[in-house]
Amino acid sequence: MQEVIRIAEDGHLPGIVAHMKALGPASWGLSMALVERITQARDRGVEVYADQYPYEASGTGIVGALIPRWAEVGGRDELLERIRGAEHERLAADIRRNFERRGGPDTLVISRYATNPALEGQTLAQVSTALGTPPEETAMALLLKGDASLVSFNMTESDIALIMRQPFTMTCTDGDLVPFGQGKPHPRGNGAFARKIRVYVNERRTIDLPFAVRSMTSLPASVFGLKDRGTLRPGAWADILIFDPAKVRDAATYLEPHQLSEGMAYVLVNGVIEKDGATFTGKLGGRVVTPDRR
Repeated sequence: MQEVIRIAEDGHLPGIVAHMKALGPASWGLSMALVERITQARDRGVEVYADQYPYEASGTGIVGALIPRWAEVGGRDELLERIRGAEHERLAADIRRNFERRGGPDTLVISRYATNPALEGQTLAQVSTALGTPPEETAMALLLKGDASLVSFNMTESDIALIMRQPFTMTCTDGDLVPFGQGKPHPRGNGAFARKIRVYVNERRTIDLPFAVRSMTSLPASVFGLKDRGTLRPGAWADILIFDPAKVRDAATYLEPHQLSEGMAYVLVNGVIEKDGATFTGKLGGRVVTPDRR
């Protein structure tokens, strides 16, 4: 995070701490330090922001979560050679250390594994027990056969709430577009924005609705230089959601992530009605949006 601040300050550029979090038990509580450093930078005129997805679990691959950076040098082929070769024990030791950072193999859920979809939804600890091998050996064995995606439960609600309350924090998904029905990806791909309203506005009162809406609309539009976006005013593009806040609900879960969120009664994109009550109209009003910082 300090590197982002330094680059933004030295280069006179906007800086974004992407999907800011305090990951792993050893880092829990450090959100206070993160927030303070960004606040100090902003107070001295640095244009720095953060974005955040409203979940206690992150999503990545076995490589991103567990493999040390030194083992990735040279690409996948060289990584596989290290798994098979003389550096196997060094790699296993580093994976064990990364288990500690991530909260342990029982907190790592396999979300996508095309090589063997039957493993999807199981924890790495469960797969390890079934195979009769230590978790670090199980992780390397999976990599030898294909790439696996993981959902990793590694954050605390107090850190999530503190980061979310900051006026410089934008809402994000940090998700990707997984074909509907494939694997068990992180539910944020279908539920991030609705979850923020349901859980953190309606249920926990962590933030209020105007604050949440700003974090999803005018703030990111401003940060990314999207002209005439993110606000309701004459002359702006008519990107409009009409909804009852009490009915907004994220249906996607960690076990059943392929479920669309609920509660948006009407959706307009560039003034075109794309969702009319319960009906999708089939009209596509979207266009490529690029920054305009003139």
